[in-house]
Amino acid sequence: MKLSVIIVSYNVRYYLQQCLDSVVRAAHGIETDVWVVDNCSTDDSVGYLRERFPQVHFIANEENVGFARANNQAIRLSAGEYVLLLNPDTIVGEDVLSGCIRFLDEHPEAGATGTMMINRNGSFAMESRRGVPTPSTAFYKISGLCALFPSSPRFGKYYMSYLDKNQPSEIEVISGAFFMVRRQALEQVGLLSEDYFMYGEDIDLSYSITQCGWHNYYQPLRILHYKGESTQKTSFRYVHSFYNAMLIFFDRHFRRRYRLLSLLVRLAVVLKGAWEMMKQQVLHLLRSRQHENSVRHLLFIGSDKAMEVLLPVCERANILVERVVSVQEALMRAQERTFNYITFQTGDEGTSYADVLRQLQSLYEGGVDLHLGTFNPNNQILLLSDGVCL
Repeated sequence: MKLSVIIVSYNVRYYLQQCLDSVVRAAHGIETDVWVVDNCSTDDSVGYLRERFPQVHFIANEENVGFARANNQAIRLSAGEYVLLLNPDTIVGEDVLSGCIRFLDEHPEAGATGTMMINRNGSFAMESRRGVPTPSTAFYKISGLCALFPSSPRFGKYYMSYLDKNQPSEIEVISGAFFMVRRQALEQVGLLSEDYFMYGEDIDLSYSITQCGWHNYYQPLRILHYKGESTQKTSFRYVHSFYNAMLIFFDRHFRRRYRLLSLLVRLAVVLKGAWEMMKQQVLHLLRSRQHENSVRHLLFIGSDKAMEVLLPVCERANILVERVVSVQEALMRAQERTFNYITFQTGDEGTSYADVLRQLQSLYEGGVDLHLGTFNPNNQILLLSDGVCL
């Protein structure tokens, strides 16, 4: 077996359905086993998807055991030479899996690789490349020096923003949204640390891989991560989990070396977490009010036949939709009127996922800030970044 794909899921069955569809396409010609570990979802994810993807192995946990433990369940059962840890709210371009496998085959020193992640509006996700959050790197991030001097190898190391995003490069931390790791390296590390429940596992695993003598890399192959911007960052659970993970990482790897800094680091992380929560609550309130007063308006790139199927779906959800025939036309139309989404036809006769991501990114770089929508006329699911309309 060449590749094992492992997806931990919780209450995102439509995102997961699209993710699996993109994985199946990208894995064409590659000996692959795919595992979904469901952490006790309440949306019937397993029942809904099992019959639609009979080739996928499903593990239905009776409780939410956390991200690390759920991944480890499937890792122990899988057989691939390479293991891909993948978020369920992602779209994988058709060229991504083969490209990453080719790189790992050609670079035996590489323990793992990540990819270029783009956000739901086509912008580059800074989390695609990161440096290990040592006390100094964390300080530059918390203090704002990272944002002020992104091109500095010293101050910009948290996001390694001094690197060219369009070129392969060696990095320190790979995002857990797409983390392809050599099984040999993974077994040497000892799988994911279950000290973490949610967040921080990717940082810990990346650091442990390099400590064992391997190297981590970044590939400019596009995937989309829907929730890179829209994770529930306004909730106490998110803030507590994320910043607690940072403390766990510091205690595991740096506390003995930086004993005098331990109290200061813990205080800084707690204060930063409290500040982030207050800021996100305010932003969430402002966005909610703006969303209440706005009408969702889609530009749809697809066939006449798909448009006929989409129209009643949009009417039921009180969504306005207009059809265009190309990204070039969408670019012109979006500058004329206010649209919220650029929506692509997917499915057997739709645009390939790799082209969807490329075109979404080109729209953003052309000055058009539209969120991604997809519509599959086969199952009549309109999937938007802020919800699903049937």
